[in-house]
Amino acid sequence: MAAGPLLAPAVEEVAALPGDSYVRSVAEPVLLHFRHVLVQQPSRTPDEQEFIVAMYKTWDEHRAEGRAEGRTETQANAVLTVLRVRRIDVPDAARQRILAEKDLQRLEHWLERAAVATSIGEVIDDPS
Repeated sequence: MAAGPLLAPAVEEVAALPGDSYVRSVAEPVLLHFRHVLVQQPSRTPDEQEFIVAMYKTWDEHRAEGRAEGRTETQANAVLTVLRVRRIDVPDAARQRILAEKDLQRLEHWLERAAVATSIGEVIDDPS
C-alpha cells in the first residue's frame, strides 16, 4: 500500500479497478479502515487529509453509481412484473434486454407501455 503523497492516487487506482477485481476486494477494506482510523485522529498530515478527501470523493461517486444502478434494476423488474401480471409472454431475449437496460428514461417509458400493451413488441420495440 502506498504512503505519504501516494495515498490519494492509490485510492483512485483502486477505484478504477473493476468491481469484481480481486485486488480491489482486498484493497478496499484496508483503505476504508485506514480512512476510519485517520478520521478519528485529532490531527493529520496534509497527505493524510488529501487521502481522506480522495476516499470521500471516490466512494461517494461509486455509491451514487450504485444507487443509479439500483434504480434501473428496480425499474427493469417493475417492467417485468407488470408484464407478468398482465400475462404477457416475455421471451428470454426480451427479458435479458430489459434487465440489461441502463437508461432510466427508457425503462420508465417501457413501464408506461407495459401497462397498456398486449404484447412484448409493443413495449420494447421502438419504431424510431
